[in-house]
Amino acid sequence: MTKTKEAALLLSSLSVYRGILNRSVVGAYYKLLCAADEPVTEFTTAWGTFFSLLCERGYSDSLARCITKAALFDENAFSRAAAGGKERELPPRVIQAVKRDISALIRVSSLSPETILNDYRFKNELGIVANNLPKWDIGKPVIEFESENEALTALSSFYRKNGCGMFARYRAFIWRNQKIEPVLHPDSITIDRLFGYEIPRGLIQNNTSAFVHGLQANNCLLYGDRGTGKSSTVKALLNCYYPEGLRMVELPKDRLPEFPLLVEKIALLPLKFIIFIDDLSFSSEDKSYAQLKAVLEGGLAVRPDNTLIYATSNRRHIVKESFLDRDGDDIHHNDTIQESLSLSDRFGLSVNFSKPDKTQYLEIVLELAKLYRLSISTDELLNGAERFAIERGGRSPRCARQYISKVAGQTMT
Repeated sequence: MTKTKEAALLLSSLSVYRGILNRSVVGAYYKLLCAADEPVTEFTTAWGTFFSLLCERGYSDSLARCITKAALFDENAFSRAAAGGKERELPPRVIQAVKRDISALIRVSSLSPETILNDYRFKNELGIVANNLPKWDIGKPVIEFESENEALTALSSFYRKNGCGMFARYRAFIWRNQKIEPVLHPDSITIDRLFGYEIPRGLIQNNTSAFVHGLQANNCLLYGDRGTGKSSTVKALLNCYYPEGLRMVELPKDRLPEFPLLVEKIALLPLKFIIFIDDLSFSSEDKSYAQLKAVLEGGLAVRPDNTLIYATSNRRHIVKESFLDRDGDDIHHNDTIQESLSLSDRFGLSVNFSKPDKTQYLEIVLELAKLYRLSISTDELLNGAERFAIERGGRSPRCARQYISKVAGQTMT
């Protein structure tokens, strides 16, 4: 039996890690190995398809890394158990199957393109095409697969620290169609690129740090004027603490009733989750805020210890209130008002982001100018920033960023 046929059999007989055959590159690789006895056109088509996908994913220089990384992020019986620290509870036959799959993946990922060409049944019919087919490099596997004898322990450690499946691969998610779906390209903003608001941002960062490190922490409400960096702060904290096991799931406001279903899917994972509700507000007629109150405190569905809720709002009390509400025909109008105000009180930490004054605004402009290394005089920069703010109807960090982007674009042309 040739090495190519043996590799095809090894892939076809994967058990615990069988899910990687559904990955596009691994699936195309398997089809290429299976084409070792097929006519020339089928073999070359399989070769071209595989190499094209390998290039698209950026692995033309390391087949071994591509295959073992797919396995590393596979969600299966072993990775789920290991993520919860329960791999020792798996039957010995399952562990044996995992070891066998590890060995198979290491062997399959070390097959060179020259070996596949040499093992091809009709290689003489390829002629000069054989020399012109694009080649890939074998490279090295991910570190967890570098040693076959230590791979099981290394994988268990990885899953306990990072979770498994998509929670190990991604950091940001959104709740959609009653499923947690990954955000493929999350905002990359970092704390050091946010200027001003050091005190309120520090309060939130301390709360997040305590949460990540297993200490007591509170649900958090970031409220205040638009454009002051409330949402950016939350996203920057995710990027800061992601390596320490923090993940974030954005929950649209109209999906609040599905909160119990959401937390069921993450409650047992060895990670910390922030449920992010952006731009939260309710009208006085919208009684769905009662559902959020139950989620925060008092409902039957208990928020698990690995979950906090961070919400942003332009309103301190979240529920929009008018004078008509105060003078309406509700007999117990004081109770009604207190009910609407009690929602914000259920956040253990409420932090205000108000519009900056002129001095604060210009300081933010100067810091951003340093970050972008703008070659413009300070007087011209600050005078332009004030004019820009007046045109935009007020000062804010968002206004400062937009102004700096405008100046940067003009100076580069």
